[in-house]
Amino acid sequence: MKDSLIQFADGYLVCPEFADDLRALGLNTVENVFAFHGGISLTKKELTAWRSRTEFVLPGKNIRCFLKRYDHPPIGVQLRNWFGQNKRALTAEYDVLPCLSLNAGGIGTYQPIAYGGRWNGLWEKKSFAILREVPNAQSLEQKLPECFLSPASQQSRKEQLAFLYQLADFARRFHETGYCHRDFYLCHIFYSSDGTLSLIDLQRAFRPKLFRKRWILKDLSQLYYSAPGNIISRADRLRFYLRYTQKDHLSPFDRGWIRKLKRRTWRMADRDIRHGKEVPFAK
Repeated sequence: MKDSLIQFADGYLVCPEFADDLRALGLNTVENVFAFHGGISLTKKELTAWRSRTEFVLPGKNIRCFLKRYDHPPIGVQLRNWFGQNKRALTAEYDVLPCLSLNAGGIGTYQPIAYGGRWNGLWEKKSFAILREVPNAQSLEQKLPECFLSPASQQSRKEQLAFLYQLADFARRFHETGYCHRDFYLCHIFYSSDGTLSLIDLQRAFRPKLFRKRWILKDLSQLYYSAPGNIISRADRLRFYLRYTQKDHLSPFDRGWIRKLKRRTWRMADRDIRHGKEVPFAK
């Protein structure tokens, strides 16, 4: 991804076509990025104090972007990132670096517009990433394709199956790149108006060298968990799995794998039920 970005300022890389727009907003140095108070703050309860997210629009282009800032991330977090990602890098780089490999593998993602940061000796002082939204798209958590919402018909059923197979192919191609996501919920898979799928929130995506099947199981469990049970039937979940594995029938291994997947999904559900949260797949 660095090949498509140029030096904009010290410790700051930018996609050339957006340099003037960022300069017009005053986002022309790392320090100015952290002093920026424009846009809309996207606060979330689970965000720790050293992380922030801001939504803003590039002037003249009417392009919505998301600014992710990491200010003095804890040393423990940095160490976990370095060992987990097998690479010492700025925290914000983990939002950006997977994009090139995923795009080469046929997996659409957001477009990185800029990123950068500062080191303080061995440790990160601060870093940021500016990411373009996936255009003309919504997350599958927000809205499934119309065929799932329209009255039942032979045509809508045909379209539903086509989409399930498309999603299974998308998940398989993603894992074939060597990556696992670790937050592989429908809220992070976007469906565009042209019918394409994209994956966002890549901060935790990594290529595991050990226990790869365990991480794939986690991804598929999260996808299973977030698919609404009142819309996606158990039979359709099985069809998804067969398409994902490119098989015509279940082997004993597959049956054991599915049992593991369901056990993991129910452990997630038990935790959320205790906290009064809705469990999508159990609707």
